[in-house]
Amino acid sequence: MAAPTPPRHVTATVVRPLGTPVPLGFLALAGGAFVTAGLQLGWAPPTERHAVAAVMITFAFPLQLLASVLGFRARDTAFGTAMAILAGSWLVQGALLSTGPVPGTRHVLGLFLLVIAVSLLVPIAAAGTDKIAATAVIACAAMRLCAAGLHELTGAPGWEDAAGVIGLILTAAALYAAAAFALEDTRHRPVLPVGRPGPRADAVRRGTEPGERPEL
Repeated sequence: MAAPTPPRHVTATVVRPLGTPVPLGFLALAGGAFVTAGLQLGWAPPTERHAVAAVMITFAFPLQLLASVLGFRARDTAFGTAMAILAGSWLVQGALLSTGPVPGTRHVLGLFLLVIAVSLLVPIAAAGTDKIAATAVIACAAMRLCAAGLHELTGAPGWEDAAGVIGLILTAAALYAAAAFALEDTRHRPVLPVGRPGPRADAVRRGTEPGERPEL
């Protein structure tokens, strides 16, 4: 009599769908950058610096932190790292700004902003040319931080104006990228160009199976 065949063990992998966190992160970045640019360019009086600090701490910081966590869960290390760094920078800037004006410039804040700008080169290098729109937004954020840091170190008004202008450019770029990635994620096809190379763009156009998603 033949021995009974042992049951085969079947391993099933369930992939939990996850929407792209890129629009959330970039919209939070746009909000923080725009109000900061308004303060730097004189659109908002210095007496409202506490309101700007509140926007940094209660809006930009938590939303970009959430986008960072979701980015790491979606295995997008470059985006998650960039959002985490920017989230921390909003918290530090907001905390220092909320303490009120101080004589001269803030050298510690200037040094901090410069090292954060340099730190963003890591996710920029990691992202490469896979998503040019997202990389351009992060690069623009690095330039804004660099200009703001130089203003804090030198006190030169020209650097403050430069930081404000770059902040406006960053706002527009972040809004565009957020719209492009949100439309692509909800319609499962490219709507606005985001600068993906050919093979990745073709993969997005073909769509994915249920439970799968393309790279962010």
